[in-house]
Parts: sequence; C-alpha cells; structure tokens
Amino acid sequence: MSPAAIVIVLALGWAAITGNFSGLNLLFGAAIGAIAVLLLRRAFAPPRALRKLRRISSLALLFVYELMLSAIRVAIIVVTPDLKSALRPAIVAVPLTVKSDAEITLLANLITLTPGTLSIDVSEDRGVLYVHALTLSTREALIADIAKGFEIKVKEVFE
Repeated sequence: MSPAAIVIVLALGWAAITGNFSGLNLLFGAAIGAIAVLLLRRAFAPPRALRKLRRISSLALLFVYELMLSAIRVAIIVVTPDLKSALRPAIVAVPLTVKSDAEITLLANLITLTPGTLSIDVSEDRGVLYVHALTLSTREALIADIAKGFEIKVKEVFE
C-alpha cells in the first residue's frame, strides 16, 4: 500500500474514532497520519550497515554463482576431445565505470578468481580494464556480462 493510501486510511480512521467527518477534522487526521507514516518509515528503514551487508551478500552470491558456472564451462572445455577448437582466447578492453582504486581492485580480483578469465592490466586513466578470456563468444557479450554483473554489484558495495 502506498504512503498516500495509508495516510487516507488513517485520516478516515481518525474521523471514525472522533465521530466527526468534517473537512477540518479529516485534514487534521491526514496530518496525524502523515506524521505517523514518516515516523514509522524512519523507524523501520534498514540501517546503513544492514543495507551494506545486503549489498555485500548480493555480490558474494553473484560471485559464487559465476564461480560455479565458469568452473563447469572450463571443465567441459578441458574434457572435450578437440581442445584446440574449444579454445577461443582473446584479450578484451573492458570500459570501466568504477574509478576508485578499491573498486577496480575488487572488480579485477573477482574477474581473476573466476575460472576462464584473468585481469591483466588497467589503463593509466582507470577507464579500461584489460581481461584475458579463455573462450570468447563476442567481445560485446563479455563486456556486457562484466558491466551488468560484477561491476554493478561492486558499485553498490562502495556506495
């Protein structure tokens, strides 16, 4: 239920309790309802530490998911009879939206710890991360995977 709807319900409740449905009494009930909604939203809003813990947990879950998925992909490549055709290595320049040293370091380490990818270098202006991929379908797909996965979660952790 939206806060405005809650204020209306509380104003009508106030009018019903007082037995006075005049415009002024409804307005007074709406004011009391708005104050109650503001106080309750503030009281039940998650503290900053809890939001930070949620963001870190979300990043950790994404990392574990990517770790398992990548390990399976690499294992399949290793056991294929024709290993040379399964490999399509490439170095990709991934544009970065994260800029701080801590954000870039965390992102680069997450990429390196995931099987099949390796962070090689960061450009001088911190705008590009060079990543080696063991198998590459398209450069755009790898860039999109990093940008929409790890990079967004790393940004959230450092907000």
